[in-house]
Amino acid sequence: MTENVDYKATFDLIDVDHDGLISAAELKNLMVALGGEVSDEMAEHAVTVIDTDGDGLVSLPELADYLGENTPKS
Repeated sequence: MTENVDYKATFDLIDVDHDGLISAAELKNLMVALGGEVSDEMAEHAVTVIDTDGDGLVSLPELADYLGENTPKS
């Protein structure tokens, strides 16, 4: 398991309602703010890929594990 502290700032940036979970809507809003074109379906799929407990939301440990596994090692 990846250390959550490494990804807390990123998580907090996405979790705009500060409920401790990232929804597909929050992820989409971030991508749009960064200039991306993201459909609801794309955002929902991204959450599904990261969401390991099947609740339809992304927690900090889930995001940290996903990013830790998908970040190139230097």
